[in-house]
Amino acid sequence: MERTFSLLYEAAQEGNVTTLRELLEQDRLILDRIIVINNNGFSETPLHVAAILGHADFVKEILNQRPELAKEIDTRGSTPLHVAAVKGHLETVKVLVSVADHETTCFSVDREGRNPIHIAAMRGRLDVLRELVRVAPGAVEVILEGRRETVLHMCVRYNQLEALRRLVEVVDDYQFVNAKDDYGMTVLHLAVADKQTVTVRFLLTNTRIEVNAVNANGFTALDILAQSQKNEKDFDISECLRASGALRTIDPPSLPQRRTQATSGSSSSSRTSSKVRVPSQYYQIQKLPKNKKTEPKNWLTRKREALMVVASLIATMAFQAVTSPPGGLWQDDSSPAGSGSASQGAPASDTATGSHRAGESIMAYNQGSYLYQSYLYYNTVGFLSSLSIILLLITGLPFWRKFFMRVLTVIMWVTITAMALTYTISSYTFTPQKEQNVVTHVILYLVLGWIGVMALILVLHTIRLLVKLLKKLVNLIRQRRKKFIFANDGF
Repeated sequence: MERTFSLLYEAAQEGNVTTLRELLEQDRLILDRIIVINNNGFSETPLHVAAILGHADFVKEILNQRPELAKEIDTRGSTPLHVAAVKGHLETVKVLVSVADHETTCFSVDREGRNPIHIAAMRGRLDVLRELVRVAPGAVEVILEGRRETVLHMCVRYNQLEALRRLVEVVDDYQFVNAKDDYGMTVLHLAVADKQTVTVRFLLTNTRIEVNAVNANGFTALDILAQSQKNEKDFDISECLRASGALRTIDPPSLPQRRTQATSGSSSSSRTSSKVRVPSQYYQIQKLPKNKKTEPKNWLTRKREALMVVASLIATMAFQAVTSPPGGLWQDDSSPAGSGSASQGAPASDTATGSHRAGESIMAYNQGSYLYQSYLYYNTVGFLSSLSIILLLITGLPFWRKFFMRVLTVIMWVTITAMALTYTISSYTFTPQKEQNVVTHVILYLVLGWIGVMALILVLHTIRLLVKLLKKLVNLIRQRRKKFIFANDGF
């Protein structure tokens, strides 16, 4: 059987139709066994091999025997039509789409969500692309799973302008041309970002592309050009965009309102126009608030990332402090005095006063209950506070507001203070009796001083918050007084 399969694959590589017919005469089920062995994508079938090499006659003969082989996929999820489109074998593609259920293969996608039309477009196989669009025009509008890209995005991404021209001629749909990917990028955004001057000019002059469409970050194509690395193509692209009415966004969420205000005094014909242009003077005047709005968002983003990192580190340290307390853990069991021998390595005082079990903290026996309890209290507060910060940050609450971020900052202060006290107790625990004065001086002059600074910062922020609340309260009272006075005057 293996010899027969070997001969079949050799015939596929050579495109030898005669050998194929001889093998089918010897075993009429050989192609069925290929389907079973392939098991939906574990290997290439002979049809894949013939398709990628462009043996159209061999492909036609094998499809006449088993047309269902056209639906088989290889390890990459590609059908024979995929691999034929990759290589640009037009005759082979025509044979593959001539089967009865050709639309299924044209809509079939590989592991990356691409159908044969996507493959032909990104490789610039224009003849193959024309044939596939002819037999299955609906496959043109299939969107790539995961990235939400259309075939037009792929044409621009792989700089295939001619393929883009052909597809736009076939599907001249406004929604299709202006489709956005997961990042809100249209084909115009991609073309400008990649500095494809000819593609930008084609999109602006031959399609219904929206020149001022914004991506997920609120940037137009002109914004992307301004932020990209400068080269000699920037001037031509900028001229094309500005000639088509391109603008730089100021505040994307409120942009439609500003346009309405800017054009409120225009004629009725201009109000019904599909493209509203904002005067350049208005843009220059309103350009300053852009930085004021974006800077707090950037600050909050950096603050959130820093809090997440610090909270994760503190949670790790607190957990380690519990599992490995100062002084370590007992390694064996010990009975009370008089009932058994003392444990190896344990102080005589401990074994004389009571028993212990393996895994218990030595610090609880040597340092007394008060010091050990304080150690657990402070460490637990630091651990739970850091976990609370992590949980709040990943729950999706509106932490882009400064108030909520300040609440997290206060929790972080409590966490750091608790860990500082845990460190103090640990230092006192493992320091010998003769060096206790050193620990005392460290606590009094350094640690307590640092805690005092933290308390001062907390007080200053509290005062700042109270001042803001007081101002808001005063403004609210003034507004209510004005409404009351106006109501009385009207009465």
